[in-house]
Amino acid sequence: MSRMFGTDGVRGVANEELTPLLAMQLGQAGAYVLTRENKHKPTIMVGCDTRMSGDMLANALMAGICSVGANAVYVGVIPTPAIAYLTKKYKVEAGVVISASHNPMEFNGIKFFDGNGYKLPDALEDEIEALIKNNMNSVEFPTGSSVGRIKYRKDAREEYINHAVRAVPVDLTNLKVVVDCAEGASHYTSIEALRQLGAQVVPIHNMPDGTNINANCGSTHMEELQARVVYEKANIGLAFDGDADRLLAVDELGNVVDGDQIMAIVGAHMRNMGKLKQNTIVATVMSNLGLFLFGEKEKIHIEKTKVGDRYVLERMREIGASLGGEQSGHIIFLDENTTGDGLLSALHLLEVMVVTGKPLSELSKIMTVLPQALVNVTVPNHRKEHFMEYPEIAAAIEELEKEFAGEGRVLIRPSGTEPKVRVMIEGKDKARIDKEAHRIADLIQQLML
Repeated sequence: MSRMFGTDGVRGVANEELTPLLAMQLGQAGAYVLTRENKHKPTIMVGCDTRMSGDMLANALMAGICSVGANAVYVGVIPTPAIAYLTKKYKVEAGVVISASHNPMEFNGIKFFDGNGYKLPDALEDEIEALIKNNMNSVEFPTGSSVGRIKYRKDAREEYINHAVRAVPVDLTNLKVVVDCAEGASHYTSIEALRQLGAQVVPIHNMPDGTNINANCGSTHMEELQARVVYEKANIGLAFDGDADRLLAVDELGNVVDGDQIMAIVGAHMRNMGKLKQNTIVATVMSNLGLFLFGEKEKIHIEKTKVGDRYVLERMREIGASLGGEQSGHIIFLDENTTGDGLLSALHLLEVMVVTGKPLSELSKIMTVLPQALVNVTVPNHRKEHFMEYPEIAAAIEELEKEFAGEGRVLIRPSGTEPKVRVMIEGKDKARIDKEAHRIADLIQQLML
């Protein structure tokens, strides 16, 4: 049986793979593993994004939490980074977010944070999974007054907004900002924070109805935002994903500015201000080659990890770095939060624009983006880790790596959150890398389906 936890919690189609029963079991096992050292009755904070299935799964999860004697605090629809921050601020024992991030609405996910706001290490996830697979055999379930209670809080999102505004108190009075909320968890927090700082905000896709999250909007569908920024003659466009832990931007000319570019812009500014700890940005193997060339030019060290913001965070903590993230827009400002935070990323980027007085199109020239071709191949979920076991696929990849040596990169990996294999090729000739990426993708699909 494949591992229940992926790179970002437990994911699946709600009510099919991620059932209320599994949510309850995750609540039971998660609460037990994360709070067993406590001498008092522990508390776990729970929040979700705007998916229709969020209430169903949250209530099942909280029933599980209460059944092992822990209390739950339900804060409703709120960004993932808000749960990470508030778990630590409120001094509760753990936090849980019910969200499938940038995935379509029929998916959902459950991810845990420990009492310090950090995602769980593999070992703890494995303990939770083992308990579920063993039917909670070693757990005694309390009765009477020892079962847990649920408390509901409506002020949590305001606490998160206050934190972001205090962390980056930049005057945005002269900026016009178009904000795409992806019909997701940032539909209130991002708009309110930007308005409090004085920006003229043009919100789009901020009317979630439970079914429209990420639907042709947000950080995975930038076309409408690009057009709207140009039409509005805005200074910048900001695109969040469904749970608002990632951010991509659009400059005043309508060009997309991705996570690598945002890290380069903000990283150089932090270095100039003496705030870039270890003179290092932590990135992943999927980051554009241009980011590493930027690092060489600016004499900023770019540390490389495997894909997943959890691995970026682990490395940041190991070496004491303050900035890290992914091309997809998960950017971590470790002095201010313990996970990727779209709102903090937006405010830091806007701060560079205000302080330098430069438009985003000029700032983004600090890094040259080399062409990349990325093709996602849908394969059976239980096979996605095993693509290199097919001799034809392994041989085709090896041959291509030899051809591109010194002129680009070939990176093929299973998705941590979806039933897909991701084929990424980077090089100078866009037409050629597109052709080769599709050739490898077609081979994978042909052999693995």
